[in-house]
Amino acid sequence: MPRLYNDRGIIKWNAYDALVGYSSMLQEMRYRLGKKDRPTLSDDAYEDLNHKLQEAIVTENEIEIRYYRDGYIRETFGSVKKIDYLKKEITLSTWEKFQADDIIEINFQ
Repeated sequence: MPRLYNDRGIIKWNAYDALVGYSSMLQEMRYRLGKKDRPTLSDDAYEDLNHKLQEAIVTENEIEIRYYRDGYIRETFGSVKKIDYLKKEITLSTWEKFQADDIIEINFQ
């Protein structure tokens, strides 16, 4: 009767993690290689973002924001809590703060 293959799962890969810092170095390298340049928006796109932001303030609806930070495009949602025109900073109801220049897209929920 043939022996059935017994997969050892993650245990068989433990030998490759024996070097101290190897996995963290790989993770850091993947992070750096995944970074992208800041997307450039046209004047029309900035006007559209401004219009949607003003509408979100007036209607107090939740919005989904796509923003650029540290080489990656990220997403979050919430309602607009505060806008600081001097710092060009937007604060959401989740207390996340964004620079106005980092926002790429705004969608209503």
